[in-house]
Amino acid sequence: MALWRAYQRALAAHPWKVQVLTAGECPSCSNNTCVPLIGSLMGLGDIISQQLVERRGLREHQTGRTLTMVSLGCGFVGPVVGGWYKVLDRFIPGTTKVDALKKMLLDQGGFAPCFLGCFLPLVGVLNGLSPQDNWAKLQRDYPDALITNYYLWPAVQLANFYLVPLHYRLAVVQCVAVIWNSYLSWKAHRL
Repeated sequence: MALWRAYQRALAAHPWKVQVLTAGECPSCSNNTCVPLIGSLMGLGDIISQQLVERRGLREHQTGRTLTMVSLGCGFVGPVVGGWYKVLDRFIPGTTKVDALKKMLLDQGGFAPCFLGCFLPLVGVLNGLSPQDNWAKLQRDYPDALITNYYLWPAVQLANFYLVPLHYRLAVVQCVAVIWNSYLSWKAHRL
């Protein structure tokens, strides 16, 4: 309970920083400098992907890949998704069931396809893929990733937009996203 209250105080004092860190879950920050740890939610998703899905084992674990996912969480996912929720709440300001449905439809119909279309090639660039290989990988992986997105996120987002205050939405999504991040890491790093 004390952790929850500390999170609420930090969120009220520094909403942008906390949302960025929530996506990267960096528990160690001093002087406004984020030091991403492997325990981050994006990193945790990659660890789950490598260890439970791909069954690499500890000796074959690609630490650089995990750190890439942590960096993406802090530098891309947190700012983009946190910013999107603010824009969406301004565009559709209500909290009724109809408002939540509108937000979910806009989120899943507009934002999710664009987000995945940026995330997958960004991972490819960070992994050193050539533009041609990155494009081929995006064409191969994007449709499946988007369809898989629609199995999970519409229901989560509908509940999120209806039940959760704006300043907690990114945290809720990132908690659910540990499994999604595992899938995305597997999909993005699959050759």
